[in-house]
Amino acid sequence: EISMATNQAVVVDQKAPGKLIIHDIAMPQPLPSEALVRVSAISLNRGETRRSIQAEDGWRPGWDLAGVVEQAAADGSGPHTGGRVVGFLPDGAWAQYVAVPSHALASLPDAVTFAQAATLPVAGLTALYALAKRGQLLRRRVLITGATGGVGDFAVQLARLAGAHVVASVRRADQVLEVQQAGADEVVIGDDIAAFAAHAPYDLVVESLGGTALAAALGSLAKDGVCVSLGISAADESTFDVRKFFTTGRATLYGFILFDELHTEPAAVGLARLAGLIATGKLTPRISVEAPWTQIADVAGQLLDRSFPGKAVLHVGNH
Repeated sequence: EISMATNQAVVVDQKAPGKLIIHDIAMPQPLPSEALVRVSAISLNRGETRRSIQAEDGWRPGWDLAGVVEQAAADGSGPHTGGRVVGFLPDGAWAQYVAVPSHALASLPDAVTFAQAATLPVAGLTALYALAKRGQLLRRRVLITGATGGVGDFAVQLARLAGAHVVASVRRADQVLEVQQAGADEVVIGDDIAAFAAHAPYDLVVESLGGTALAAALGSLAKDGVCVSLGISAADESTFDVRKFFTTGRATLYGFILFDELHTEPAAVGLARLAGLIATGKLTPRISVEAPWTQIADVAGQLLDRSFPGKAVLHVGNH
């Protein structure tokens, strides 16, 4: 019966306005360790959205999905048929039906909506794992750059939950209130060395901008401090004061990419933890844009233009 169903997905079409269209594709054929999921909501990240602008025709973007298990994994692993789930894929998540490995699927508590869940895989897991790089965060000083972005917003909330003293960096003065509401103790405006230094030293920096922000972060670490570099939304090269960095003592620069982190702990584990925090009201995804997935090209453009803070969620039409 399933093989007869039709399936649609977001695909790259370089000739289309916004480069993304919804197109008929084949129904997935799940491996024994994969569940077939009927997708209800998807979320956009800068990574796969930026890549789709350059990708070849027919490439299928998408990392984040939430929906219902249409057919449980044949090997008996993972959530049962009919279960509400959140999942992560290395690509192709923006579709009506997807095959998802059990280790990348977590069951959702009833209190968590599909829209909330869809924000979790990339932004939530990135924040969760990046914050773990300095061990116990209770009473430690944590700086989060790009604090109004999807990762940044989760990182501020999770660092606060862990008992850290949270310093958030934002680009503009009108963004201060929103990061204070998310849990920042102090807010830095701009990414110059002096602004960062005013609140230094930091035990941990979660750094998503690159450029001068990364240089400033490396110069403002505490002894044993860790700077986790996970993005280049400002600039992909950085010049820093090497002497200041190494004379700090045992400071570390950690290169972070989520796909490699998931080799040590499957996505299912972190997704269940994050969904549980939403269910108990301890974590609140910031969803600024909600729209039907037919608006994918529009919303992708807004995301790349930084027209909104936080996350964009699209609701997938299933026939």
